[in-house]
Amino acid sequence: MAIPLNPRQEIEEMLRQDNLEGLLRRAGELHGHFCPYLALGVRAAHLGLKELGLPKSTGMEEIVAIIETNNCFSDGVQFVTGCTFGNNGLIFKDLGKTAVTIATRQGKGVRLSLLPDYQERFNERYPKSAALFERIVVRREEPTPEEREKMARLWAESSFAQLSIPAEELFAIQHLQVQVPPYAPIFASVQCALCGEKVMETRARIKEGQPVCLSCAGAEHYQLDGAGIKAVH
Repeated sequence: MAIPLNPRQEIEEMLRQDNLEGLLRRAGELHGHFCPYLALGVRAAHLGLKELGLPKSTGMEEIVAIIETNNCFSDGVQFVTGCTFGNNGLIFKDLGKTAVTIATRQGKGVRLSLLPDYQERFNERYPKSAALFERIVVRREEPTPEEREKMARLWAESSFAQLSIPAEELFAIQHLQVQVPPYAPIFASVQCALCGEKVMETRARIKEGQPVCLSCAGAEHYQLDGAGIKAVH
C-alpha cells in the first residue's frame, strides 16, 4: 500500500473548496463532539488562511497559529490549520480570549477575535441549547439520558448553523505584522539519575552533580489544564 506523503491532502482540498461542513465534520473527530465554539474555530482558521492566501501545505510549521484560549475553539483552529503543539506550529497565549492570530513565517498575520456580543446573540437565537448548557456544563447538574441526548442534538445543530453566519457577524478581523518565533530547536536528552527516564536537557536540574528531572527534583513546573497555565510542583 502506498504511503501518502501529505496526510492532510484531503483537508487542504476541503479548504480550497471552502467546504466548511466537511471541515467541521472532520474536526469533530478530533474534538469528540460538535459544539458552536468548535465551529467558530473552524470558521476563524478558514477565514485566516483565506485572508493570507492558502499555503501549499499546512501542518509543516510554514504557518503558525497563536491561540488565546484553550476552549473548544482551539480544536477547530488546530484541525483546520494543522498547527499543533506537537509540530510546534501552535503558540498558546493564556489570555482567555476567543481569538487567534494566524501568521506566515515571514510575519504576515491576521487576527480574528470573537465579537463581544456573540454569546448574547447566540443565547437569544438558541435558548434551549443555552439553558441545557448552563445546567449540564456550567452548573454540572447530572442530566437524564434524554437530556444528554437532547443537548448533543441541539449542540450539533447549532454548531453547523454557525457555518452560514456572515463572517462580519462573528469576528473582528485585523491584519498585522507578527514577530514569529524561529523554528523549534532540537534539544539533547539526558537520563535522570534518580528515575532513569530520559528528559529534555533544558528541563533537567543538577543534583549532587547528576542530571535530575523536574519531578524527581520536586521543582516547580508549568501545567496546562482546563483552568489555563499554572505553576505546580
